[in-house]
Amino acid sequence: MIRRSVILAVALLASTASPALADGLIDNVNGMTLDDKGKVVNFTGLVIDNDGKVKALLARRDKRPERPDYKLDGEGRTLMPGLIDAHGHVMGLGFSLLTLDLSTTRSLDEALAKIKAYADENPTRPWIIGRGWNQEKWGLGRFPTAADLDAVVSDRPVWLERVDGHAGWANSEAIRIAGVKADAKDPPGGRIERIGGKPAGVFVDAAEALIAKSVPSPRAVDRDAALIAAQDHLLSLGITAIADMGTSLDDWQAYRRAGDEGRLKLRIMGYASGIDAMVAIAGPRPTPWLYDDRLRLNGVKLYLDGALGSRGALLKADYADAPGQRGLAFVGDTQLLNMMSRAAMDDFQVAAHAIGDAANAQVLGAIEQLADDYKGDRRWRIEHAQIIDPLDVPRLARHGIIASMQPVHQISDRLMTEARLGPDRLAGAYAWKTISDAGVKLAFGSDTPVESPDPFAGLAAAITREGADGQPFGGWQPQERLSRVAAIDAFTRSAAFAGFAESRFGTLQPGMRADFVLIDTDPLLSSPTDVRNTSVVETWVGGLRRYQRDIKR
Repeated sequence: MIRRSVILAVALLASTASPALADGLIDNVNGMTLDDKGKVVNFTGLVIDNDGKVKALLARRDKRPERPDYKLDGEGRTLMPGLIDAHGHVMGLGFSLLTLDLSTTRSLDEALAKIKAYADENPTRPWIIGRGWNQEKWGLGRFPTAADLDAVVSDRPVWLERVDGHAGWANSEAIRIAGVKADAKDPPGGRIERIGGKPAGVFVDAAEALIAKSVPSPRAVDRDAALIAAQDHLLSLGITAIADMGTSLDDWQAYRRAGDEGRLKLRIMGYASGIDAMVAIAGPRPTPWLYDDRLRLNGVKLYLDGALGSRGALLKADYADAPGQRGLAFVGDTQLLNMMSRAAMDDFQVAAHAIGDAANAQVLGAIEQLADDYKGDRRWRIEHAQIIDPLDVPRLARHGIIASMQPVHQISDRLMTEARLGPDRLAGAYAWKTISDAGVKLAFGSDTPVESPDPFAGLAAAITREGADGQPFGGWQPQERLSRVAAIDAFTRSAAFAGFAESRFGTLQPGMRADFVLIDTDPLLSSPTDVRNTSVVETWVGGLRRYQRDIKR
């Protein structure tokens, strides 16, 4: 029989290994978590039981276990609950890590150079696929065109999603293969950008399908690779759980394969990509928690509008920089009620994408109509809730609605939002403090891969409303800044609550899953700059070390 001393040596000396599940002690830490009321609890030691759950939190003077099966010296580092991304796209992140990424480009010319280099480096790929372009960041003053792409890649089809996923950019060969004619009509909920009456190369929201239907679907092996890439990246950033918004049946099968084969390390709370996917994945009710609380299909993601960047967000008044345009309505009131009712009748949670103030008012109206028929703990979610008419904020506080928001969007969208709305309509934009003060629970995420999933950038944004460059000094709409505790709560305890997981993970109270990170800053005391630049030293999920930074001494 292998002696415990050998097990201890293997567990703590192997850089890629984790301790087997056994009673363990993580000691000498600057520990913090939140209790069930959102109050800070400090500790210096954490005991993990054989099931990978928190057994006890120890203060400095508390007696330590005499013979733990393993012990880790935290060297005074901060230990806090694993961060939860309340809104992301797991497969989207994975594929963005494996394909052409334009998110760092700062001009059209830079993007075109990167596209050409990628095409030259991958001569056998039948399609050039990528994402991340943003004409606002380029200062282009217009959408890019097929002609722009044709100048660098004309022999193969090219299809590139905008950074927010609400528009796609095609070259002429992709448009030809997809069979989109010069007289093609805008589909409901979509828009074809045109020059001289003909498709110009950018397809917005529902119009994306006109090209996307011709793009080869990823194989199962491709999805497996994308999941591993996303999982490894998220764990390296201290994220131990994520709400996957828009889970397809193929995505779900990839998650199940990983779970069955012991490769699923991250916790995934799935929200199906529409009613049909919801039924196909889960059938008559949400799935049970699988793989020791690592996977569950909670509900369904529904879309009401598009995004501000492509002027698809549905507004109550015209866009300030595009008179006559108010965005795109994806569904009518009756259709929305029917879809939400179909989900609620089988106890699926509804997560409704609403960015513009008109879309938010629409989903609020639907919830108000359905609340009497579907009672109990529904936790209706509004995803993004970026632009809210101040008159509608009190409505958010009714019926247990959760505002699932992404602080990093405010940083990226600030100048664009001012242009899209004008100065007189900013009061309800990214209004975290106003919404929280109204009694609405906030759940924070990143919308990865639209934004970086780094939760510490999100925390810094939430407490300062300043970018990494410190601008604008004092914060944009600074009255909407949150306290540090409120921001941490939204990335941990309340993010778990938003996914019906608050009794399983999200805090480090005894009995909860031992999901935690060791980091090199103290988010309660460090400067906002240091919080933003936080480095994750270790990430643990369910009492097992799943990521360890290479430390050079």
